[in-house]
Amino acid sequence: MQIRPARPEDCPAIAEIYAHHVLNGTASYETAPPDSAEMNRRMERVVGSGWPWLVAEDNDGRLLGYAYATQFRDRAAYRFVCEDSIYIRQDARGQGVGKALLAALLDACTAAGFRQMVAVIGGAEPASEALHARLGFTLAGRLAGIGRKHGRWLDTLYMQRALGPGSQEPPPFEPS
Repeated sequence: MQIRPARPEDCPAIAEIYAHHVLNGTASYETAPPDSAEMNRRMERVVGSGWPWLVAEDNDGRLLGYAYATQFRDRAAYRFVCEDSIYIRQDARGQGVGKALLAALLDACTAAGFRQMVAVIGGAEPASEALHARLGFTLAGRLAGIGRKHGRWLDTLYMQRALGPGSQEPPPFEPS
């Protein structure tokens, strides 16, 4: 397996991976899977903002999963905080793909200047919570029953991890 920056030609496989999670899972609160063109637009926004979008692929070049980060909220004071998203192909789960992607994403987000990463875990997915905990995230809160999908109310977990020096020192620059 290798981790690399995503490319536009990865969008059909990314859309397929995400569609499975949208249609069958609770990690995403979307109910209709976006197509490849929409995933490409999303990727362009992320990468165009200078934020990382990574993919994991096997030795045959098949995508096993993807991960990306965006600024946590749009307001300027949040500019040093990112939110991660990570999705693994269904038949590749439990093989270390998520851990490898998230570890690489942590490094890429630190290099991009982020100081905190927040995981917003839809459906309070136990596997996602465990993955984030293994990589140093701690529980920051739970919003009970805020999503409804597949006929049930869903909780959302917030987990957080410092990147680099976190909030222990000011950033090297303060853009106006």
